[in-house]
Amino acid sequence: MKFLKKTNSLCPECLKVIPADLVEENGQVLIKKTCPDHGYYEDVYWSDYELWEWANSYACIGEGLKNPRTAKNLGCPMDCGICPNHKSHTVLSIIDVTNRCNLACPICFAHAGATGYLYEPTQAQIKEMLINLRGNLPVPATALQFSGGEPTVREDLPELIRMAKGVGFDHIEVNTNGIRISKDPEYLKGLIDAGASTFYLQFDGLTPEPYIEARGLDLLPVKMKAIENARKVGCDSVVLVPTLVRGVNDGQIGDIIRFAAANSDVVRGVNFQPVSITGRIDRAKQKKMRITVPDFWKLCEAQTGGQIKVSDFYPIPVVLPVSRAVGALKDKRYPEFTAHQHCGSATFIFAEGDKLTPITRHADVVKFMHSMEGVYDLAAKGSKTRAKLKMMAALRHVDFTLLQNLMGGVFKEGSYNSLGKLMRKMVLIGCMHFMDGYNFDLERVERCCIHYAVPDGRIIPFCTMNTIHRPEVEKKFGTPIKGWKKGEITA
Repeated sequence: MKFLKKTNSLCPECLKVIPADLVEENGQVLIKKTCPDHGYYEDVYWSDYELWEWANSYACIGEGLKNPRTAKNLGCPMDCGICPNHKSHTVLSIIDVTNRCNLACPICFAHAGATGYLYEPTQAQIKEMLINLRGNLPVPATALQFSGGEPTVREDLPELIRMAKGVGFDHIEVNTNGIRISKDPEYLKGLIDAGASTFYLQFDGLTPEPYIEARGLDLLPVKMKAIENARKVGCDSVVLVPTLVRGVNDGQIGDIIRFAAANSDVVRGVNFQPVSITGRIDRAKQKKMRITVPDFWKLCEAQTGGQIKVSDFYPIPVVLPVSRAVGALKDKRYPEFTAHQHCGSATFIFAEGDKLTPITRHADVVKFMHSMEGVYDLAAKGSKTRAKLKMMAALRHVDFTLLQNLMGGVFKEGSYNSLGKLMRKMVLIGCMHFMDGYNFDLERVERCCIHYAVPDGRIIPFCTMNTIHRPEVEKKFGTPIKGWKKGEITA
């Protein structure tokens, strides 16, 4: 066993902050901790120590918010709101518009049947949350996800989307199980006409079994019909979101990627999410279910026959030099991906028939990003002419015939539309491992850049919201449920 570092974590039973050690053991990184009241816990933090060390080279501490909403009183993570201790600004903001749902999935942390409260902010409350997010400094939030529960059970969802566009959000996602849009293509078109950019479609596999196991019924036909309807109404931005559970659907990673590539006229990407284990659970079952980011990389390589390799993935902060360089050239701040290096990873692929070609075959990512750091340094010092020349020189690390012209638009315009044009030439393959009480690491939380807005003015990082703060928020702003039946609530 090799000691790696000390951090703070949570007791998964009482959610008190307790000290924890990260150690290397048998080639894995484990988190070990002891609660004075509930005893000893350990979990796999990352399944590959060498890859954990490699990812550390991409660590980057962000600036945080210049206008935090809460003070440091109880300490992280109890002061979330966001407090001055937080080190990343909002890149993706989330508003839960309801916790009603037309499903009752066993693995969900956010439906009313599980919480005992109906949580459904009013339009006025949602507008205040939107304005609050847009007030972030130094970078107002520009990307938003309406989530739940199931957002499409709210009849006023189109109005909420228009409201978000009206206060300045460029990118608006709808997180959905696909049931309503599978039944009503005109409703889907109405959401797009209102300003919805992307549909974040729950998608657990290409056979019935994962849905039956995780959702309680076979939803595969629903998913296929939702994608068909997206194509019918001209929607070209669906992101598939599989919740990965070992032994349930981890054998379908390659098939899901190939399906996304084959439907790239509609599907913009796949964001795999290893399951977060909430609540009490048998430790043997916890160990059986757990899957980490390096597990995903290796399964991806094996199941694509090596077309997508472990080495094609990079931690999220790898893209930071681009936003900083373009921002410095244009005297503008763009969202900066200063998430923790162990939170997630991504690559892009080009699909040509059955061939999957990662972007790394057409660009030297490390050299290109190093050049972008140089561009930022020059531009930040006022040498913009030299910075522009260095940016042009950086394109030597990119395959001329395939990528230079595409990326030129992003550099020249630095706009949401130019980025969208680039994204539509590729398929994103990502993996975000959100934490739970067992593998919780406060160092990761402090650098989270995915934030929930709630009605009392707080802005709460994703993992603390779903591990700690959700019950308190829904109790404070919700109504106790008197009845629950397949998504129907009587308050």
